[in-house]
Amino acid sequence: MITVSENAKQHALALIKQENRPEGTFIRVGVDGGGCSGLSYKLTFDDKIQEGDQFFEDKGIKIAVDKKSFLYLVGTELDFIGGLNGKGFVFNNPNASRTCGCGESFGV
Repeated sequence: MITVSENAKQHALALIKQENRPEGTFIRVGVDGGGCSGLSYKLTFDDKIQEGDQFFEDKGIKIAVDKKSFLYLVGTELDFIGGLNGKGFVFNNPNASRTCGCGESFGV
């Protein structure tokens, strides 16, 4: 399962509304090869279901992830932070054995 913090929920809902996204919009998360630690996170809004998607809902937020990415993201919490180093969505991934300084890539 992939979960969402309360802070991430509030920011996701605000962005969906601000961007005038259609009814049924959900968060799509995934993993691509690359980044300084080997794998990088992807996060977008989507309203089209792809074959093989795994779906989760937490705190009223729907999340889709492809099967391959799910292997790397199982147990992850999506959070939103704001601070001196910037603000944005972050992945609290218990499967990551190392992460880069910016938190946008990881290794297992």
